[in-house]
Amino acid sequence: MANVRLEEISRQFENVLAIEDITFDVPDGQFWVLVGPSGCGKSTILRTIAGLESVSDGNLYIGDVLVNHVPARQRDVAMVFQNYALYPHMTVAENLSFGLRMRKADQATIERQVEKVARSLDISHLLDRKPKQLSGGQQQRVALGRAIAREPKVFLLDEPLSNLDAQLRDDTRVQLKQLHQQLGITTIYVTHDQVEAMTLADQIVVLDRGRIQQIGEPQAIYAKPANRMVAMFLGNPPMNVFRCIYTGEGFQLGGQFLPCPGELQLRLPLVPAQTLDLGIRPEYVEFTNPKGTEDAERRGELRMEVSVVEPLGRETLVRGCLPESEVLLDVVAPSDWRGRPGDRIGIQFDLNQLFVFDPTTGNALYP
Repeated sequence: MANVRLEEISRQFENVLAIEDITFDVPDGQFWVLVGPSGCGKSTILRTIAGLESVSDGNLYIGDVLVNHVPARQRDVAMVFQNYALYPHMTVAENLSFGLRMRKADQATIERQVEKVARSLDISHLLDRKPKQLSGGQQQRVALGRAIAREPKVFLLDEPLSNLDAQLRDDTRVQLKQLHQQLGITTIYVTHDQVEAMTLADQIVVLDRGRIQQIGEPQAIYAKPANRMVAMFLGNPPMNVFRCIYTGEGFQLGGQFLPCPGELQLRLPLVPAQTLDLGIRPEYVEFTNPKGTEDAERRGELRMEVSVVEPLGRETLVRGCLPESEVLLDVVAPSDWRGRPGDRIGIQFDLNQLFVFDPTTGNALYP
């Protein structure tokens, strides 16, 4: 096993700069997740670590060895692809042992490793089958097992669960986390699914348009996103972010008013008529019963028109907007909430959970 260190790595394809100035250090044995929207460069980073793409600029280390010009086969990393890439003419046992046979391991070692990996992934009963005789989840476990059997220094996974159905994806995610706890192999995992990122990672690297936006522990990034992109990407449903104008006492949202918390006024120097982006997570918005306009404004109550109601079992997601405005909102309501599209209802923000972003740069200004 080994740490992986990237120092100002860039990768350019002709006139397109796919990734730029990527710098991070994955400690030995940790599980890091690269996450971001499609086209953000996360798979390019993974392929560069694997040696499938060359480095245009910067230095890449595996352990203490500079590997910029080391061929992929000599880097001692194992990669699992989105499409599994199993050999269709080989049995499961032969697929699992392929890497070991290429290294010319002795037969006793091969048999021991195949048995060990098959047992840990619960595929011992499938060893004589061919890939076409397996389900998608079974094929994915074989692909994982083939990489694990080699006992590589670094384990690279490129959206390995994206082809699985929802239940199987959840089950395999749990199994993958347990497997990492047992083996302790340095792992870098690529996904666009923020739920996978939050549940699997020791540390998350959030990417957008080829650059790192933020690195940190999942809950820390969720609680204090560095910018608007991170805030809206991590969270399901995503953070509500909307444009407003500071009036000197609060925020004007369309034709409605939201008071400004005292702590926010103290910590963030605001200028009347300043345009800002406010953010609040859906779980910090609740429905209210209005008791008059004056009292409602003092308490920070707003009026919302319901657009869509999505029952989700233990909770209900309510989507809507502020009347006569372009402010869109998601609200997480109790499962027994009853409402329908077209209803106009009162909502109230937890003012202690407000975020403020620069509308131009998107950088977080508060907290």
